[in-house]
Amino acid sequence: MRTYDFSPLFRSTIGFDRLFDLAETAQRAAEESYPPYNIERLAEDRYQITLAVAGFSPDEVSITAEQNVVTIEGGKTEKAEREFLYRGISTRHFKRQFNLADYVQVKGAAFDNGLLKIELVREIPEAMKPRRIAIAGATSSNNVHQIEAKAA
Repeated sequence: MRTYDFSPLFRSTIGFDRLFDLAETAQRAAEESYPPYNIERLAEDRYQITLAVAGFSPDEVSITAEQNVVTIEGGKTEKAEREFLYRGISTRHFKRQFNLADYVQVKGAAFDNGLLKIELVREIPEAMKPRRIAIAGATSSNNVHQIEAKAA
């Protein structure tokens, strides 16, 4: 896979560090393919990440939500030596990270038939939502006509 060096861009840009970090993370994540996952938009501000973690139980998987990042880790501990003729179900340790946009929060997780479903919701604080600003000193059409009549 082709890799890109973003270091020359660091010299001429200020404040774009997170953007370059996201690009590098996406580049590294493209190389990893386990476990497979889906990302769905359920509604305008609701999302769901679904990971296929067949062979893992809920207590062998952990989810950590930090600022703008959700990390899913899994590890299987073999309890008894077993002899496999063919082993197609992977039980190796994994760590998968997803970068989240601002104000996206993890609301819950469920384990169902080998699929781990993580619910995400974007909740924009009231202070950050667009709002209409009233303009002070606006005159009504009657006042404009009265001013024009006095001037004539």
